[in-house]
Amino acid sequence: MKISIHRSRRAATAVALGSVLALTATACGDDGSGAAGDKGTEGSGKGEITFWDNNGGVRTDIWKQIIADFEKKYPDIKVNYVGIPAASAQSKYDTAIQGGGLPDVGGVGTAMLAEVAVQGALEPLDSRLKKSSLNGELSQNLLDSSRAAGGGDTLYQVPTSANNGTLWYRTDLFKSAGLDAPTTWSTFYEAADKLTDKGKNKFGFTIRGGEGSIAPALDAVYGQTGITEFWNGEKTTVNDPKNVAALEKYIALYKKDTPSADVNNDFTKMVAQWDSGTIGMLSHNLGSYQDHLKALGAGKFKGIPNPTRDDGTRVQISNPVDGMSVFKSSKNKAAAWKFIEFAVSSAENSKFNESAGQVPANTEAAKDTWVQQAEPTKLAAEALNGADTKIVQLPYYLPDWNTISKADNEPNFQKLLLGKMSAKEFLDTLADQLNKAQADWKANH
Repeated sequence: MKISIHRSRRAATAVALGSVLALTATACGDDGSGAAGDKGTEGSGKGEITFWDNNGGVRTDIWKQIIADFEKKYPDIKVNYVGIPAASAQSKYDTAIQGGGLPDVGGVGTAMLAEVAVQGALEPLDSRLKKSSLNGELSQNLLDSSRAAGGGDTLYQVPTSANNGTLWYRTDLFKSAGLDAPTTWSTFYEAADKLTDKGKNKFGFTIRGGEGSIAPALDAVYGQTGITEFWNGEKTTVNDPKNVAALEKYIALYKKDTPSADVNNDFTKMVAQWDSGTIGMLSHNLGSYQDHLKALGAGKFKGIPNPTRDDGTRVQISNPVDGMSVFKSSKNKAAAWKFIEFAVSSAENSKFNESAGQVPANTEAAKDTWVQQAEPTKLAAEALNGADTKIVQLPYYLPDWNTISKADNEPNFQKLLLGKMSAKEFLDTLADQLNKAQADWKANH
C-alpha cells in the first residue's frame, strides 16, 4: 500500500465516521449487504451470502475450493465470491463503509482491522466463538493479536493464518565452520562473526536496510531484551535503555559482518543476495522458502524461528494476521458465521494454509502432515502456538502506524546504519512519534 494513501487515512476515517452517523439502515442490492450504519439481522442461516477475498487473484483458487466444500455441506447456502486485489482491499472496504455495498463476510487482515472496526462496520465475535465448535481450537496467541489489532479487547476477526519471523541459515556453511545452529542470540552473533571473510566476499549475515526495515529490527531488539509489552502505561517501551543497547549491538553488524549494499536492500534484493552468494544468515519470514529451495537446494539451508534469549525465553513481535470478519450490516449473519466456522475448521484451514504457505490458526490443522514435513512452518507453528512464547503486540490499530513505521523511520534507520544517527536518537524519535499517536488515538476512543 502506498504511503501517500495512508497519510490521508486519518482524514478518510474521520469522514467515514461522519458518514456512518448520517447513514440510514438500508440494505444495498439483493446480496444482503449494506452500509456500516446498518445493524443488519441474524437471518435464517440459509440463502445467499457475499464473501470478499482480500487477496483476490493470489488466493482465488483455494477459496473457490473451500466454497465448493462448504456448499456441498450446506446446500441451502450459496456463497457469492468477490476477489479483491490486496493492494486495493482497504480502499474498497472504506468506500463500501461510506456508501453501502458491504459483504456479509470478508477477509480482513490485522493491518486494516482497527480502521474498519472503528467505523462500526464489524460484528463483535466473542460470544459466537464461545459457543462455536472452533472454541479451544484456535491459537491463543493469534487470537490475542486479533484482539489487539482491533484496538481493544473485542474480537472482530477470526484468525485464519499468520506468517512468522524466520532466521534462514546455510547449513552447509555452518557445518564446514563447525558452528551450532543459531537458535540463541549468542550463537547468532558468534556465527555472524565467524562466517565473515570480507576478502573472500563472505558474510555472516545480511541486514535489511531498505524498505520494510523497521519490523525485523524491532523483532531483533525485543527478542534480545525480553521486554514483553509495547506500552508501559501511556508511553512506549521502544526506547527503553535495554532496547537501545540491543539495537546498538544489532546494527553494529552492518559492514562488519554484512555486505555494505544492505543499507539499500528491501526483502527482494536481500533474498536474491542471500540465495546467490555465500552469506550465512538471513532474517525474513516463511514467504521466501520457495526462493531458497530453488536457488540452494533442500540440503543447504534451514529456517528456524528467530533466536531466543540464552535462557530459552522466546519473545517476538506480532506479525500481521490474516482473518475473516462478519459485517454488521449483513442480513444473514447466521450463514456468514457458518461460513467462517467451516473455513477455519481443521480440515479447511489446513488446506488453505498449505496453499498459502502460512501457519494455520487452527491448532489441530497445525498438526497435519504437510506442516510436520515442512520444517520451517512446523517450527514457526510451534513458536506461534507455544504457551511460553511472549508476543509483543505492535500497535497496528494506530491510524499513523504505517506512516511512522515506514515513511518517517525507514530513512532514519539508514542514517543509523551509516552512523549519522545514534541508536538512542533513532529510538527516542520513534518513541516520541508513537507516544503522540497513542495519545491522539486515546483521545478519540
